[in-house]
Amino acid sequence: MNRKTEPKGQGIYTRKARLAGEELPLFFAAIAREVSADHLTLVCIGTDRSTGDALGPLTGSRLAAHGFPHVIGTLPDPCDAQSIEEKLGSIPEHHTIVAIDACLGQRASVGSFLAGQGPLSPAESVGLSLPRVGHYSIAAVVNEKGPKPYWTLQSTSLHRVMDMASRIADAAASAFRLIP
Repeated sequence: MNRKTEPKGQGIYTRKARLAGEELPLFFAAIAREVSADHLTLVCIGTDRSTGDALGPLTGSRLAAHGFPHVIGTLPDPCDAQSIEEKLGSIPEHHTIVAIDACLGQRASVGSFLAGQGPLSPAESVGLSLPRVGHYSIAAVVNEKGPKPYWTLQSTSLHRVMDMASRIADAAASAFRLIP
C-alpha cells in the first residue's frame, strides 16, 4: 500500500459493505467524524464519454457545486485513465482521499453502492490496470457485469447514473454540513 491507499480512521467501515442509497449519509458521517472537508479530497473517477462511466464526473460536479473545496474529476475536467496518475500526484500529503467510481456487478446489486475503508481499483471491470486509490471508496453498481463491459457501460441508463451521482453528492454534503 502507499500513502494514497493506506487505511485511516478507527475501524469505520473496515470492510466493503453493500449499501442502499439511504445508507450513504451514515458512511459519510463516519468519515466526517475523522476529517474536515478542508482536509478531504474526493476523487471522482470516470469519463463524460460513456453513460455508465460518467458517474464519477457527474458526482464530482455536484460535489463541487455543494462547495467541497477539493474535488478531482468533474464534467469539465474528468479524472480518467489518461489523467488519473497526474491528478493523484497533485493531492496534498495530509489529505484523506475518498475515491468514487462506477462499477459493474451482479444483477441483484445494480443500484447499490459498495463502500468502505480502503482503495478501489479504477477500470478493473474493463480490464485496465490503473493505480488503486482511496483511504475510503465508493463503487456505484450502475449495471450488470457481462461479457462486453465497454458496451454495457455505454448502454447504461443515464437516469440511474444521474440518480446515483446525486445520492452520493447529497449524502456527502449533508454529512459535512454543506447542505441542511
